[in-house]
Amino acid sequence: MSVRIQDVARAANVSVATVSRVLNARYGVSAETVERVHKIIDELGYSSSLAAKSMRGRTNVIGVITFNLSLPFNTEVLRGIDAVVQDHDYDMLVYTGNRSINSGDPAWGRKTVTQLNGSIVDGMIVITPLTNDLPINHPLVAIEPCEEGRVPSLLSTNRAGTREAVQHLISLGHRRIGFIGGRPTLLSARQRQQGYEDAHDEAELPLLPELYAEGNYLPSGGVIAARKLLTLAEPLTAIMASNDMAAIALLEVAHEMGIRVPEDLSVIGFDNIPEAAFTSPPLTTVAQSLVGMGMRAAELLIQMLEGHEVENRVYELPTQLLMRDSCRSITTANETLLAPS
Repeated sequence: MSVRIQDVARAANVSVATVSRVLNARYGVSAETVERVHKIIDELGYSSSLAAKSMRGRTNVIGVITFNLSLPFNTEVLRGIDAVVQDHDYDMLVYTGNRSINSGDPAWGRKTVTQLNGSIVDGMIVITPLTNDLPINHPLVAIEPCEEGRVPSLLSTNRAGTREAVQHLISLGHRRIGFIGGRPTLLSARQRQQGYEDAHDEAELPLLPELYAEGNYLPSGGVIAARKLLTLAEPLTAIMASNDMAAIALLEVAHEMGIRVPEDLSVIGFDNIPEAAFTSPPLTTVAQSLVGMGMRAAELLIQMLEGHEVENRVYELPTQLLMRDSCRSITTANETLLAPS
C-alpha cells in the first residue's frame, strides 16, 4: 500500500498540516519537528504525488517525450539529459508512445505535450518531434526539430557534416554516390540532403534522381532504400546514409546480396551511435555528440525554468567525420583487382 501524508503525521505524532508545512518549507515549525518529520518521511518512503505538487505550482520534474525509446539515438540523448538533471534539483520523467505512432501521427505529439506540460512536469524536451505545431505555453525545448525559430532547438552541423562526408567519397574516386534520406519532416534530414547536394555541386557532378532513396531514420526505411539503390542497372560505388541505423541496414542488405563492403561498395553513416563501431566492417560515420545534445537541451530548459531568457533559435553542435573501415579508394580497389596472383 502507498504511504499517505496521514501515515507520516501519525508516525511523527504531529498534525497533517504540520507535515504539509514541512514539505513546503514554510515557517512556524521547530527545527526539531522538521528533522523528525523528514526522518519519518525517509523511513516510510513517502512522496507527495506529482499532481499534488503541480497544484502548488512546481513539481521539479522535467519531462522528455520520444516516440520510440528503443532507438540508439534516443537512448544516447537521454543519457545526456539525465547527466544534467542529476546535477540539479530536478527529476526526469520519460514518456513514450505505442508503435502505432511510428507512422508519424502529429496529433500524438500535440496531445502528449498538452497532457504533461504544466501539469505533472514543469517543462519538456521533445526528441525528434512528429510536428512543429506543439503547444508552447510552458517551457519546451526540441531536439532535431521540424523547423527552426519556434522554440529553442538542438541540432548538429548536419549540412556541413554531410558535405564533408560526400567530399571524402569523391576524393576516393567515387562518382556514382547514392544517398539514403532521413525523415523528411525533420530539419536535420533536409539539411543532410542539402549537404549531399552541395558536395556534388562543388565537384560538378550531376544530381541524378535515381541516386536518391527516401528513408525515415528507422531500420525498416533503411532496408527499403538499400534494396532500391543496390538493384540499379548501373551499380553505385558508394552510398551515404542519413543516419547510422539506415547505414547498418544497408550493410546487412549488401551482405545478403553478395556485395562486399568496402571492396564493392563504400558506405558512410551519420550519428556515431555505439553500434556503428561494431558492424562488419566498422562503419565510417559523421559523429555528432548525442550525449552532448541531450546535455545542452537540459541546460537550456533549466535556464528557462529558472527564469532566464533563452532565444527561440537553433543551437548547433559540431560534427566530425570519423574514419573506420567501410570506405575504400576506387583506385586502390582497381589496383587490387589488377595485381598479379
